[in-house]
Amino acid sequence: MTIDRRDFLTSAFPAAGAAAIGLRAGQDHTDSESVPQDQLPEAIAALEPMTDEEPPAVTDEERWNRIARAQGLMADEGLDGIMMLGGTSMLYFTDMSWGRSERTFALILPREGPPAWVCPAFERMRAAKGIRFGDDIRAWEEHESPYALIASVLAERGMRTGRLGLEETTYYHLADGLGRDAPAVTITSADRVTKGCRAVKSSVEIELMRHANLVTIEAFRAAFSSLEPGLSQRDFGTLVSAAFRQLGYSGGGLVLFGENSAYPHGTDKEEEIGEGMVVLCDGGTGVGGYRSDITRTAIYGEPSVEQRRVWTLVKEAQTAALEAARPGVPAGELDRIARDVINRGGYGPGYRYFTHRLGHGIGMDGHEWHYLVQGSTIPLEPGMTFSNEPGIYIYGSFGIRLEDIMVITETGAELLTEQAASPTNPFG
Repeated sequence: MTIDRRDFLTSAFPAAGAAAIGLRAGQDHTDSESVPQDQLPEAIAALEPMTDEEPPAVTDEERWNRIARAQGLMADEGLDGIMMLGGTSMLYFTDMSWGRSERTFALILPREGPPAWVCPAFERMRAAKGIRFGDDIRAWEEHESPYALIASVLAERGMRTGRLGLEETTYYHLADGLGRDAPAVTITSADRVTKGCRAVKSSVEIELMRHANLVTIEAFRAAFSSLEPGLSQRDFGTLVSAAFRQLGYSGGGLVLFGENSAYPHGTDKEEEIGEGMVVLCDGGTGVGGYRSDITRTAIYGEPSVEQRRVWTLVKEAQTAALEAARPGVPAGELDRIARDVINRGGYGPGYRYFTHRLGHGIGMDGHEWHYLVQGSTIPLEPGMTFSNEPGIYIYGSFGIRLEDIMVITETGAELLTEQAASPTNPFG
């Protein structure tokens, strides 16, 4: 059935054009607050906050369990402790948020016993207000070496000659300084511990991610139903952000129209929507510290034969990977299965048109361990979460990508959101 462009995705809400919200093609609207409430398209203005439906947050009890699991993995890996700077891993284990600078602020998790902290002396009082896991806080003055202080902590904790794992994003200068001030300590990677904990999500984490993805779907649904001729990519991005705000969250998306959609991460070229053009939006939000990541691609108006064929092929590849996913399957096998579908459809070989891996891990970071990529032998485990996002990109013409978040279950896998329905109405 042919769907007229003015009926595009309007089964739930009537459309409102660029003029109705005071936007011009190319006008710079980077903040959703720049669109007054009374000028929002009806579909977006009608959205209600979803914050009351938000699942419970991660508790301190769960974080203590994470620390205990990390300590068990340290024993398995022959590590005496691990160390990390401010960032996602520190937040994951201790709910402590701390920015990074040249002044070392570090968390030491020993294989046995409570955590220890090393921080600049002038920040000690501020740090103490946020630290809830361990009360051993060591401070160094501006003229002192933080690495020597860390070395003293290690010595007191029985790690003077032990093996200390560093979280993967740790600055080189910390490893270099420890090599000088704690020469008997063997510095190695903490990846087996941090990945071993963070890559497998608890039911609490999965429900937070599920909600984040459902919020994203609702924002995208409302924004797509507000498309009108002449709306620019920038303006559509403003509408996406406005939709997230109406739902009670901060979020946005990468928006690509027409030929720009053939570049997976876009170009600097601005484009306006017109009949028969591809509309690609890739984005998300965060809920309780956990991320969503969804891509929806549609055709504005009547798709060409090739657009419809490519869209359908991409969905088939996504479905094939989903159906093959289960515990024990190597991560790289899903990439192969999805790529084989696209190759058989005439868009191969290899990376010729499907130019990127099938997916990435996701959780507190938008991209994290592990990766659905050729050659990966990492076995899938229940609780692992990935983007499942095959795509076909034809430079000079258009690109199609469909992306949903997939969680590995005890018996298979499930998407946290429903798959896109069709190239003219991806939201059904």
